[in-house]
Amino acid sequence: MPVPTLRACALLAAGLAAPALALALDLRQAYEAAVAHDASIRAARAQADAQRERLPQALSQRLPQVALNATRNHNDLTTRSTDPLGQPRRWNNDYYSGSQALSLRQPLYRPGVSAQIAQARAQVEDSNALLERDEQSLVVRVGEAYFDALLARDQVALLQVQKASHLSQLDAARKSFAAGAGARTDIDEVQSRLDMTLAQELEVAQHVEFTQRRLEVLTGQGAAVLAGLDVQRFAPAPPQPARLEDWIARAEAASPELQALRAQREAAQLEVRKAEAGHLPTLDAVAQWSRSQSDSVTSIHSRHAHRSVGLQLNVPLYAGGVVSSQVRQALASEERARGAGSRAPRAGRTRAPGIPRHDRRRAARARPGAGRALGAAGAAFEPEVAAGRHPHDAGRAAGRAAAHGGAARSGAGEIPVPDGAAESQEPGGGGPGGECGGGERVAGAVRERERDNPRSGPSSFDGPGRTVLVVRPELVEG
Repeated sequence: MPVPTLRACALLAAGLAAPALALALDLRQAYEAAVAHDASIRAARAQADAQRERLPQALSQRLPQVALNATRNHNDLTTRSTDPLGQPRRWNNDYYSGSQALSLRQPLYRPGVSAQIAQARAQVEDSNALLERDEQSLVVRVGEAYFDALLARDQVALLQVQKASHLSQLDAARKSFAAGAGARTDIDEVQSRLDMTLAQELEVAQHVEFTQRRLEVLTGQGAAVLAGLDVQRFAPAPPQPARLEDWIARAEAASPELQALRAQREAAQLEVRKAEAGHLPTLDAVAQWSRSQSDSVTSIHSRHAHRSVGLQLNVPLYAGGVVSSQVRQALASEERARGAGSRAPRAGRTRAPGIPRHDRRRAARARPGAGRALGAAGAAFEPEVAAGRHPHDAGRAAGRAAAHGGAARSGAGEIPVPDGAAESQEPGGGGPGGECGGGERVAGAVRERERDNPRSGPSSFDGPGRTVLVVRPELVEG
């Protein structure tokens, strides 16, 4: 759900606030104060601003680069030599030298720059999605803190009413006991309820302070009177669209988390392209103008001017293997981003709507073969335990045998059982009313194993001293 939608929901809830005191803090004011004060949202905005600068930095790689260099030096030149007569001579010469250079470089072909610009756009989308997620989280946190504070206040009022009721009941019970029409247990029962209410009152008082502190941390405002809600103004409407699949599709398209994952996967793919561009040549247009004065000892007091325009081609031949290593690193990062991006959309679809327990029991009772299936599982369980295996391992083996065996037909469907196990049932092992069946044989096998192996200790099914195996066919699901 986009941030404007969540913000609209928060403002709608704020509109339900009943008219209260002028200094009462409603939900809208709390949200606006949290937007301006909350440290986490300010940090998220700063992080997003920092990430947005990646795009102009990448675009600058395509623009011309102009540089100006200037130098000015003082030189003290001492020359020693001999004259034609062999006499030594020495000259000192002080002079100034300098140079100025203006250079222009325009990239013409740099494949790594194109990948870097596309990657910067993906990173900006990632930062914007993460900022939207944090803004939505702020709406939720402010709403939770605000309504928790209102709930704590209502709980205090409720406990005050309960305490007054218990006090009146206690007074009535004492008067009835004094008149001989009541029992001492009535007084004790009411007194216990009163003590429980007093304890809850202390707990709720601490919770009120906690909710106020949490709201203060978010809004940066001191303790204030909270505006209540006018429930008469709340008119809920049915969700549009009404199908769950439409909501899932809308969430997958607009979810900030999924948008961030998609942007991160795209940025990882472009990182591979940028790393592979390290093997490719680059081509630049270069223009330079320079001027120098007394640039060497042989050209003292002379001036030179130089102008040049041309193309510069750079072909990488060998860089010690760093480019190949960067490519492998980028490929590994891309695989990680692809796995994270493909796992997230499926996470919301893996949980099917739950079936109430009483419906599962009723469906199990409607299957005549449920008890026989349990007996068959017990028959597969028994030899595993008798062979000295741990009951947990034996249970896994029996489950695999029951899953890969034959099928016992019933009126409601098929229940997998091991081949031949359904025909070797003992009385009481089949039918929907069989509570034991193969279960008693399993329990006997576990006890026999513990008797033969006293050092192994009691079975972990129940506890020290005995083993209990309860098989309830009504809990079997089809």
